[in-house]
Amino acid sequence: MTGPTEGSRFFQDPYPVYAALRAEASVRARPTRSQEGQRYLVLGYDEARQALADPRLSKDPAPFFADQPPRDIHPAVSRSMLATDPPAHTRLRRLVTKAFTTGAVTRLLPRITELTHELLDRWPLDGDVDFVASLATPLPVTVICELLGVPPADRPTLQRWSGDLFAAGDPDRHDAASHQVADYMADLIATKRNHPGDDLLDHLIAIRDHGDHLNEDELVSLAVLLLIAGHETTTNFLGNALLALLQHPPALAHLRDHPDQITHALDELLRYDGPINTATFRHATQDIPLGDTTIPAGTAVLVSPAAANHDPQRFPHPDQLDLTRDPTGHLAFGHGIHRCLGAPLAKAEATIALTATLTRFPHLRLAVPPDQLQWRHTRLTRGLTTLPLHT
Repeated sequence: MTGPTEGSRFFQDPYPVYAALRAEASVRARPTRSQEGQRYLVLGYDEARQALADPRLSKDPAPFFADQPPRDIHPAVSRSMLATDPPAHTRLRRLVTKAFTTGAVTRLLPRITELTHELLDRWPLDGDVDFVASLATPLPVTVICELLGVPPADRPTLQRWSGDLFAAGDPDRHDAASHQVADYMADLIATKRNHPGDDLLDHLIAIRDHGDHLNEDELVSLAVLLLIAGHETTTNFLGNALLALLQHPPALAHLRDHPDQITHALDELLRYDGPINTATFRHATQDIPLGDTTIPAGTAVLVSPAAANHDPQRFPHPDQLDLTRDPTGHLAFGHGIHRCLGAPLAKAEATIALTATLTRFPHLRLAVPPDQLQWRHTRLTRGLTTLPLHT
């Protein structure tokens, strides 16, 4: 049997690579495989925090890729709210912010709790289970699909297409999935216009049909973004967090004895092994001093929250999971105007799911050695494909 490749080792544990790169420079120029020239990778905490909030780093890819061969990505994906700058971004974000406020999420807590225990009821009391497939994926998928009014029968297919959108090294698969998801959401919107309800998507349709705040393309794009962003990062974080606790028995024991401290623990778990490796695309609209480097105008910039959260200048002994540290300011949910809109919902789902799992299954342990765990091969997100457990 051959050993893991260099690439698979990175996906299993990227932090030594980040540390080695950051030791040379907190902002590094990296060659690209295409004709785009260089891109810059931001690894240091201070530099990442600045870059994530710098309006001179545009999220709009259209000017940057104007001279590149076109990809067949549906505009609902390529031109989502994540790929806009103010004022368009401000307008679109305002339309959905109310659905993810602390108050709105609080009203969802009983349903999240009910779903969590329904899923855990299916676990064997003494047997093997895959945490990703049996809880970390279906819980956030169900929550966001219920918010959007997606019929239960359609959810597995949408989940598969969503996963295809993060298929590293397979652009055809990604592009096909972009059309499949967007076409589905367009059809769902048409159906809802004929049979309106009272969910988040119905609310956005009403805004579109009774005002000038949202056009049809933006409506479909928002629906696609909410569907994907509403579960992908949470699924990854749940798996990463539970694995981290299982690999650190003192921290696990502490949380079992003090379940009321889970909210604080979540931020350290997010810092320690968050769901995002590299933030989505940015490019410099002018020369930008960043750390000891000046990023030239017209250059692509990739910010790594995962690397920044392991910067020892900001978090001493960053490779240690320390539930007593103050992880305030971690960048797992980003920073600035593009900070993750669904952070309150993700933390609520994680609080309920992890507390219930650890309480109901006090003898939970890994069913395979850690080096046999399979990680998703994507440089954007960080998450497990499976997490085999013995209850």
